[in-house]
Amino acid sequence: MLTLSVETDEGSARNLRIDRFPARIGRRADSAVHLPGWRVARVHAEIVRIEQGFKLVDRGSLGGTWVNGERIAEYAPLAEDDEIEIAGYRVRVHRAGEDAARGRHGDAQRADAEPADAHGIRADGREAQRAPTLVPSDGLVPWRRLLHRRLLATIDLRRQDIRQLSAEQLHAEIEALLREIAHGERALPEHVDRDRLAREVVDEAIGLGPLEPLLRDETISEIMVNAPDEIFVERNGRLEATDASFTGEDAVRAAIDRIVAPLGRRIDESSPMVDARLPDGSRVNAVIPPLAVRGPAITIRRFNRRLFSPADLVANGSLSQPMLDFLAVCVRSRRNVIVSGGTGSGKTTLLNLLSNLIEPGQRVVTIEDAAELRLAHAHRVTLEARPANAEGRGLVSIRDLVRNALRMRPDRIVVGECRGGEALDMLQAMNTGHDGSLTTVHANSPRDVISRLETMVLMAEVDMPVAAIREQIVGAIDVVVHQARMADGRRRVVEVVELTGLEGARVLMQPLFRWAGGRFGGCGNVPQFYERLREEGEPLDLSIFRAEGA
Repeated sequence: MLTLSVETDEGSARNLRIDRFPARIGRRADSAVHLPGWRVARVHAEIVRIEQGFKLVDRGSLGGTWVNGERIAEYAPLAEDDEIEIAGYRVRVHRAGEDAARGRHGDAQRADAEPADAHGIRADGREAQRAPTLVPSDGLVPWRRLLHRRLLATIDLRRQDIRQLSAEQLHAEIEALLREIAHGERALPEHVDRDRLAREVVDEAIGLGPLEPLLRDETISEIMVNAPDEIFVERNGRLEATDASFTGEDAVRAAIDRIVAPLGRRIDESSPMVDARLPDGSRVNAVIPPLAVRGPAITIRRFNRRLFSPADLVANGSLSQPMLDFLAVCVRSRRNVIVSGGTGSGKTTLLNLLSNLIEPGQRVVTIEDAAELRLAHAHRVTLEARPANAEGRGLVSIRDLVRNALRMRPDRIVVGECRGGEALDMLQAMNTGHDGSLTTVHANSPRDVISRLETMVLMAEVDMPVAAIREQIVGAIDVVVHQARMADGRRRVVEVVELTGLEGARVLMQPLFRWAGGRFGGCGNVPQFYERLREEGEPLDLSIFRAEGA
């Protein structure tokens, strides 16, 4: 006979006696241990009788089965005081029959119990049984949960009203309280660093948990949370797995809520996706169940706290000095420039650099989904789009902001990214005296930019023939700067082209610069607008466009 108690996160509990085996654990109503909830599989796990007592077997569930803080594929024998965790439920073993007296150090067969080589083969030649996702390597997850529970109990016992504290006061108060709890907790093993444990619980209780140290690491450009125990980062253009982990899905949800709440945004089952930003300007995307099957997912694209200067990008090999000199002329002479490229190609970084080349005395209006551009101009206005609220009201789109910006007497309009009907308003603004505008577009090549703009204009639901749209594009856009992410992870400007006119239905372009053969070079073409600038007395260096060997 097996005696279990089942506890939920809300604190409710029930006791069960099981005398028929195998005993199913899952969402099915006829399960021996019935655990309702969408995160629980129909047959999540199973308890079977073995010679040594009882064995717990995970049945391939997505959320996984955990025993004493470790994810398992199989675990045997179950012993008294073992704690099984499944999707927020805690199932404690109170009595596991006579054979359990051997203790939990018997033949426990965890997913990582026996050493295996890189191919998953154990020393005895059999294939090692592994859990389907990464197992936290620091072993502190159960102790973090324990301290978190102690913290909540202590705050409740002391009747502390933490809502009246500032962010700094709250952090100091909670950290001091947790250090006191950690150093006084007898259950903690001697080898556990109590100060480190307290810091981790502080991060999870009032910060972003295990993401906090990653956000402090300046070498990390992206952070990706695939599951509570599966966190990856991008460093120097390459993905790396980390040993950081949340204590569970609730901790991930709490971190998401802390990100979106100050921005007045929401995320719930009726609106399970959200875009947001961190105080430092980093972009955040979060998706929660039921869309995210394995639990809440977070993607953070870091916005480097260090503002790259033009010299930095040249030194990094992102573009050449002649390219930079040409782009500076474009900005100074109020050319309309589009920065194109794929996801993660560095469009926003280049847009930020070009925006800071605008003369300081001009009035600049920036428009973004999530404000991340950092301009040094004193005379600037930053506008940010807003999604609809729970009632479907209050939506303010990029297009609304572009229209409004035209009434704000802008010298320059900078749109973080054109992705919809606002493209029509941008083209019309560029064609009606608002020269020197800058924006970015997702596209695979400069030629694709034209097709993308045509599609976006049609999204504005206007009855305009394609020929008229192309005339608008050619009349508005002067230069397209195309960025790409290379195989080694570096971001480079791979092509700069000028739009020169229409020939029938085809938009004409001439290449000015190109990355080819492992180097930057000119293409032998001089921009058409350079002739007008030379007539106006602008000092220009035409040698930068000379093709190699010409």
